[in-house]
Amino acid sequence: MGYFVYILVNNIVPISIMIAIGAVMYRAFHLDIKTLSKLNFYVFSPALVFVKLYESEMNLHVLLQVLLFFVLFFSLLFALIEIYIRIRKLQRGMRIAMRNSVIFYNSANYALPLNQTVFGGNAYTLSIQIVIMIMQTLLPNTYGIYTLNAHRSNWKATMKTILSLPVIYMIPLALLLRYFHLPVPSSINLPLTYIANAFMATALLTLGVQLGGMKWEFHFSNVAVSLVLRLAAAPLIGFFVVWLLGIDGLTAKALILSCAVPTSLSSVLLAIEYENEAEFSSQAVFTSTLLSMFTIPIVIYLLGFL
Repeated sequence: MGYFVYILVNNIVPISIMIAIGAVMYRAFHLDIKTLSKLNFYVFSPALVFVKLYESEMNLHVLLQVLLFFVLFFSLLFALIEIYIRIRKLQRGMRIAMRNSVIFYNSANYALPLNQTVFGGNAYTLSIQIVIMIMQTLLPNTYGIYTLNAHRSNWKATMKTILSLPVIYMIPLALLLRYFHLPVPSSINLPLTYIANAFMATALLTLGVQLGGMKWEFHFSNVAVSLVLRLAAAPLIGFFVVWLLGIDGLTAKALILSCAVPTSLSSVLLAIEYENEAEFSSQAVFTSTLLSMFTIPIVIYLLGFL
């Protein structure tokens, strides 16, 4: 119990305080969430990805290992959701919303700060989380848009969306510079470092602003199932996949922790944009973020047995 309280106080509470400040700021000043989102998406996230990948200790073997883990984890999680959907015979709109609430998880705003808090700013574990974040950034903007807007979407529009992501260009640039041991000029590296260091605070504040602006009227039809799959089943699948692949050490711990975070806000943004179960999606994000304060300490505790 003492270790559980220690994790809660030292790892989860600091993150929760930042989220709460963002929510209070929204209620007090009605901050523009679109501006904050654009700053995170086009400025802070790309800078963080570049700086951390450039400084990363990850080699090609570990990169391929992380990608293989993600593919297996995603496939098993998707199959589990599909079983529930078919048993319940959900309508098309709720089927999509349920899938999105589980397979799209907060690998950036929540998982990156959590990773750095739990692993003490370790560059290696952060690089693992960044790879997961990249995959989770691509999925909503490809698969997510296609499933919600199939009758209007096409491959050309999908590719245009993908190519508009700044992170797409930061990844190969950072890897090329690191591979050829090319230094980044200090006049460029210094502002990039400043911006990257600001990511954690701005991301958590933005998450709080987004949560503070959501509706507080709850209808728990499928939300409970979404919570169980996202916060309980997902980390268990993560444990199974690292065991299956024979992954251990910090790599295994970082991967499992990445599976345990709450539902991504991208599921809400997609639901609102394409008018598909927006209320359910908002409730899934809010409740999973709230309950993760209790489930993630359990996951962190269990990581100690690896």
